[in-house]
Amino acid sequence: MTVQIGFIGLGAMGLPMATTLVSKQFSVRGFDMRSEAVASLVESGGKSAKSAAEAADGAEILVLMVVNTAQAQSVLFEAGALAATKPGAVVVLMATCAPSDVRDLAARIAGEGRFLVDAPVSGGINGAKTGTLTIMAAAAKPVFERCRPILSAMGDKLFHVGEEAGQGAVVKTVNQLLCGVHIAVAAEGLAFAEKAGVDPRLAFEILSGSAAQSWMFNNRGPRMLEEEPLVSSAVDIFVKDLGIVSEAGRATKTPLPIANAALQMFVAASAEGLGTKDDSQVIAVYRKMAGLNDNQKG
Repeated sequence: MTVQIGFIGLGAMGLPMATTLVSKQFSVRGFDMRSEAVASLVESGGKSAKSAAEAADGAEILVLMVVNTAQAQSVLFEAGALAATKPGAVVVLMATCAPSDVRDLAARIAGEGRFLVDAPVSGGINGAKTGTLTIMAAAAKPVFERCRPILSAMGDKLFHVGEEAGQGAVVKTVNQLLCGVHIAVAAEGLAFAEKAGVDPRLAFEILSGSAAQSWMFNNRGPRMLEEEPLVSSAVDIFVKDLGIVSEAGRATKTPLPIANAALQMFVAASAEGLGTKDDSQVIAVYRKMAGLNDNQKG
């Protein structure tokens, strides 16, 4: 493809997303604060940039896979990435952000003669690697259509959820509500089984094939039974994301009691020093409250 893509944020999700675009013959120039991530993109056939502005230089589409809207604002305005893009360029924001923040960012970008596609994703690292992400995009239809080929290359489940920025973020917020609650309640169930004298490994084997199963239970359950599982998504990610859920609930006057209870469990896990551990390790808080030895998981 001849369209020039700038890609900022080559983390656990961003790097495989960018390399997937490269593998599908898109021209991608990437930047990340970690030089090794940029080097990995180059090894896959992408182009390197030494700054956010350089990655965005002349780009028709600028993809941001950053942590939050504050980081997006810093990259776009303080680091000069937005001004470096072509006039009329499209910024594709794929991070998990608060809907109200996305709306504000879209207005600011529009004031600079560019457009925003609000396009958060779900599907994890494996989905990023295989181009099978779920993408929830919101933008005016003509702007969305400009980005469709690129979005379709990264996700095989692409949805145009609305014409207004922030609508994609709303759907992602609901997604994160359910994900966070499912992880927390999976930990609660397995800790309860252990406290009651049932081998949690056996409990997982039974429940993962029963009506109680969920994708999150089946995915995180085995990691809850490991001492040091590889980090797929950190505890602090759900402190952030469920915090967004909680704030969105307040903003819309929607009661979210279960989501807020789950948030407190992730906050407690972070307070215990587990913020950078895999999010499955929220189970440590349940085990501690139940008086179980953290060094004996079944």
